[in-house]
Amino acid sequence: MKYKLKEKQNQRITRISDTTLVVGADIAKKIHVARAVDFRGIELGKDCVFHNDQEGLTKLATWMTELKQAHGKTEIVFGIEPTGHYWFPLAAFLENQGIKIVVVNPHHVSKSKELEDNSPTKSDYKDAKVIADLIRNGKYSEPNLPTKEYADLRIYMNFREKASVNLNQVKGRISNWFDRYFPEYASVFKKWEGKASLMTMRQFPTPGEIQSTGTRGILAHWKTEVKRGVGIKRAEKLCAAAATSIGLTEGLTAARMELSALLEQYDLFTKQLETTMEKVMQILENIPGAAEMLTIPGVGAITVAGFLAEVGDLNKYDHGQQIIRLAGLNLKENSSGTRKGKTGITKRGRSRLRALLFRAVLPMVAKNEAFKALHKHYTTRSQNPLKKKQSIIALCGKLIRVLHTLGTKQRAYNANDVLGPIRQAQMQQMAA
Repeated sequence: MKYKLKEKQNQRITRISDTTLVVGADIAKKIHVARAVDFRGIELGKDCVFHNDQEGLTKLATWMTELKQAHGKTEIVFGIEPTGHYWFPLAAFLENQGIKIVVVNPHHVSKSKELEDNSPTKSDYKDAKVIADLIRNGKYSEPNLPTKEYADLRIYMNFREKASVNLNQVKGRISNWFDRYFPEYASVFKKWEGKASLMTMRQFPTPGEIQSTGTRGILAHWKTEVKRGVGIKRAEKLCAAAATSIGLTEGLTAARMELSALLEQYDLFTKQLETTMEKVMQILENIPGAAEMLTIPGVGAITVAGFLAEVGDLNKYDHGQQIIRLAGLNLKENSSGTRKGKTGITKRGRSRLRALLFRAVLPMVAKNEAFKALHKHYTTRSQNPLKKKQSIIALCGKLIRVLHTLGTKQRAYNANDVLGPIRQAQMQQMAA
């Protein structure tokens, strides 16, 4: 693997030749700064300050074209530091112009900026030159921007995550409301999201309103929409809880309005999640290999959709290790001479993808027989046993390889293929 990484690095360096115009740009919300160098690091022309609009992007394209012609270059490599989201329109514009876009790691920019002038000073002008130098030294990667259905999938899943966060916040605020005005409500409805409970919350949420409505009135209201599951006993229990409630009795008019507003938000975010997942499922039906990925026990549509949203088209990856690096799950070594330090993961990748995989593997070690067996093997083997969290991280990489294989080869999940003959033999030997 180290040889492959070195070979890849050499390919990137070789690609930057004496006919390449290397441009580095520092991206901001409104005004960008670009500087150009040749393959030896000699700066060409003056810097280009341009606005984030049609006129500014056209100015940048004209500036690069003029430099290219003036210095006899045949190719332009344009690089940025992918912090924030402001670079997306710029990247799309330059790709339409046929200009190659590359990205440099923000950590590399931060670590190497003092090499420019032996000073920790930071400025847009300086960062643009640092980015250009990193590119000419092969310290860059090519972004895998999602297109077509994968672009839609990423937007849907990002929106779903935000809607889910908002929904959980609203649920917490509703629970907070009951803690103040009707603490005993949870003894009647353990889960307030049920239909009868929501009807109660909308019609008569406070203890005083429940008492004035009475048992029969409450039951009659429930039966307009709920035919089974609630009856006179539940209504009596609710009235009894209201009669002995220690909830606040001041400010009930405002409190009722507050709960009504919270329920409107609850309905909105719930509807958004449902609509988003309907769209996601429609996209998954049209992506080759998605159905096979869903055959993995313990892996659901949210995991597969989130994985594809972050990774994009699996056919663009030669092997699963590339995706492991993209997720920042590849190992880092900390050793010097005879000292061997602790080994961890780099975390230099897509944090959202890494979190998604971690959340997916946690239930799999309990429900998926193959992953359960691997987890037990990793944590109990005689040589180099892993801690539980280390095993989970290792299984995240395993899940990536399984998803990549099923998605690209479009074949159903097979537990024997996951373990493999060598691992099966090792596990049988340990059990003997």
